[in-house]
Amino acid sequence: MAENTEGDLNSNLLHAPYHTGDPQLDTAIGQWLRWDKNPKTKEQIENLLRNGMNKELRDRLCCRMTFGTAGLRSAMGAGFCYINDLTVIQSTQGMYKYLERCFSDFKQRGFVVGYDTRGQVTSSCSSQRLAKLTAAVLLAKDVPVYLFSRYVPTPFVPYAVQKLKAVAGVMITASHNRKEDNGYKVYWETGAQITSPHDKEILKCIEECVEPWNGSWNDNLVDTSPLKRDPLQDICRRYMEDLKKICFYRELNSKTTLKFVHTSFHGVGHDYVQLAFKVFGFKPPIPVPEQKDPDPDFSTVKCPNPEEGESVLELSLRLAEKENARIVLATDPDADRLAAAELQENGSWKVFTGNELAALFGWWMFDCWKKNKSRNADVKNVYMLATTVSSKILKAIALKEGFHFEETLPGFKWIGSRIIDLLENGKEVLFAFEESIGFLCGTSVLDKDGVSAAVVVAEMASYLETMNITLKQQLVKVYEKYGYHISKTSYFLCYEPPTIKSIFERLRNFDSPKEYPKFCGTFAILHVRDITTGYDSSQPNKKSVLPVSKNSQMITFTFQNGCVATLRTSGTEPKIKYYAEMCASPDQSDTALLEEELKKLIDALIENFLQPSKNGLIWRSV
Repeated sequence: MAENTEGDLNSNLLHAPYHTGDPQLDTAIGQWLRWDKNPKTKEQIENLLRNGMNKELRDRLCCRMTFGTAGLRSAMGAGFCYINDLTVIQSTQGMYKYLERCFSDFKQRGFVVGYDTRGQVTSSCSSQRLAKLTAAVLLAKDVPVYLFSRYVPTPFVPYAVQKLKAVAGVMITASHNRKEDNGYKVYWETGAQITSPHDKEILKCIEECVEPWNGSWNDNLVDTSPLKRDPLQDICRRYMEDLKKICFYRELNSKTTLKFVHTSFHGVGHDYVQLAFKVFGFKPPIPVPEQKDPDPDFSTVKCPNPEEGESVLELSLRLAEKENARIVLATDPDADRLAAAELQENGSWKVFTGNELAALFGWWMFDCWKKNKSRNADVKNVYMLATTVSSKILKAIALKEGFHFEETLPGFKWIGSRIIDLLENGKEVLFAFEESIGFLCGTSVLDKDGVSAAVVVAEMASYLETMNITLKQQLVKVYEKYGYHISKTSYFLCYEPPTIKSIFERLRNFDSPKEYPKFCGTFAILHVRDITTGYDSSQPNKKSVLPVSKNSQMITFTFQNGCVATLRTSGTEPKIKYYAEMCASPDQSDTALLEEELKKLIDALIENFLQPSKNGLIWRSV
């Protein structure tokens, strides 16, 4: 991309030293205008400067994105705290510097780059362009780059990192975030998302080389460099081949009378879900025409997150009714998450929560393991995992069936790295999940995967159909056998970090300094675990078994009535989330009573611990 010529700038103001009265800002403006070669983002900063918008300039230029959930996520646009050409180049330079330090064979093994279908015209910023620049930085340093020639589901990147034995990989995506956002998601050589301390070290390396190197802007390299390879065909073929490991009833699938509707939410999922259905012997699912093709504006949905339920599934539910299809499957825009809905006898739709789908997956994967295991297979070698804010249903199944269940911190990066440990020790992991509709069946990929999850749900539904059982009826059977697990998850928006901090500090010093609450309203608290400080009252040494996570807030309360509730901040959005679950034993079958008890407890939690009106919290709007 050519640099702006002197004449284009039409104002000496833009080339004089900047005198905003803030030396830090003046330096940052100078750097941005020297380094940014994208005419649209450069112009955004020039316009702010011309109009004397110093506060806006300060917000955009005087802070840098931090590594959140295994990478960067922010709005697209001009500025060091946004996702754009320059910040992606800087991040990749930091990555290069760090990987060169970690791997002596970096230049033999190479790096994987994938992207979704996001884009923003006003900053000429698209996932594809950012992927090309990521590749260019590395190609300019003689690193082989496996750059996918078209958009792919996020799980393809960690899968490719493992299969191609690359040192790391990046997926350019903001998953199901609003259309303004984009992200830079990093995977380590293991195929799992990076965890600490890699994130801190990469950030340090980024800050050490913020000026673009010669060649970093040369995106022509992706067309001319012999070091660039396209892994698309190879990885797609191998991924689909590996899918067969979790297909148990191909013959039955090919005969099913069930019809499925699939929506890809304007993202990457359509082609890949179609292929997966073919691998499993199904007829292709019926796509939602308005949402089948990529559209960075997500023009038919208010927010591109299938987790929001029926309100965003409108088009797919109506199509299913028209086509006489009983099951709707929805992959989010980067196809790493899956939502599912089933038409009920009374004509209403049951949209399953992440926790409910996990109960079905847990039952299914264990049932299939039991029926297909080799003679010497030992149930004590089998594991399932979930993040600590997710349903405890797998724990209940594990206790009864004799396999192991483990919890991790929230975020699939923790699940991925724990699976690696288990596999290295000869264990077998059947299933892992997080409540925000992230599922992993088998271990071919070490991240959540909506493509494989979609086709496993289809097979489960087809198998149950032969016995005249619906998914919802099977869910009830699972609960009747292992105990009802009724959960509710929601959130409040809070744009004031000091308010969030004071809410959690109050809980740590509730009735007196360093004392956590003993009651929430009338509900007695049995145990408190604080992941931020590492305290856990249920442990003999009062120390949390899960690692401490100082840079996020998270406290879990276990109540005397069997309920578990967690309050935590989001890693990527200005939210305080709450997760509450009533874990009943199999002999407690009055669901109305359990639901009423859970509702009362959540009301008490909100009123006593979050105090929304006092703290100015904004209730989630549905």
